[in-house]
Amino acid sequence: MRYFYTSMLILLFNCNLNQKRLCEDFKTGKYKSVVKIDNIEYTSIFTRNDSIQVEIFNNVVDSTNVRWINNCEVVFTTINPKNIQQKKPILVKILRTYEKSYDFEYSYVGETKKQQGKAEILE
Repeated sequence: MRYFYTSMLILLFNCNLNQKRLCEDFKTGKYKSVVKIDNIEYTSIFTRNDSIQVEIFNNVVDSTNVRWINNCEVVFTTINPKNIQQKKPILVKILRTYEKSYDFEYSYVGETKKQQGKAEILE
């Protein structure tokens, strides 16, 4: 029985339940993002620095202002919106981080419907 408790303690300490989110590692760089909506995968490539993100989606380039709320939450606002939908800022929250990627959720600011996706470092 003593071995059982020792095994359980070792397992407990090696368990990664309290994984730290190292969001600051993903504030700048070049990424590929994949989002699944209604069983359709959408992929975009973006480059982000401390104040601007440039994204390529369906061969269309779009630029947004970047405003970090905290290390794991950021708001994107389209620089030259072409319609009302693009005028709405988007809130992105990093949920989990890995060595070269992160899982995130996003929604329009003030809306409750959220989508999730994954971004991975390209460079």
